[in-house]
Amino acid sequence: QVQLVESGGGLVQAGGSLKLSCAASGRTAGSCAMGWFRQAPGKEREFVAAINWNGGSTSYADSVKGRFTISRDNAKKTVYLQMNSLKPEDTAVYYCAAAEGVILAPVREGFRYKYWGQGTQVTVSS
Repeated sequence: QVQLVESGGGLVQAGGSLKLSCAASGRTAGSCAMGWFRQAPGKEREFVAAINWNGGSTSYADSVKGRFTISRDNAKKTVYLQMNSLKPEDTAVYYCAAAEGVILAPVREGFRYKYWGQGTQVTVSS
């Protein structure tokens, strides 16, 4: 069992930055493939970024590539999402997710994640 708690969301002006954190707990939390997803009002949840179990490989949605960076600290069982050059269209609830098992490649598909956090709101004003 893995529990996930996101933090770091808030209100920021366009062009600004935020850093989200996802603290994981549980026996296998430090070795799960992890991902960030987001859901804006009236829209479906979408993939944002993913990182494999040891941080050696990452994947990003085209809409955030070059602006967002996912990273992890397995000793702290924490995954981060550094978001720069934020745009109003980045406004959404951001969710952290963990996939069970040691997975070598980043996981982009939401259905492959077993554990989800409660989400943290990110609002970007124009």
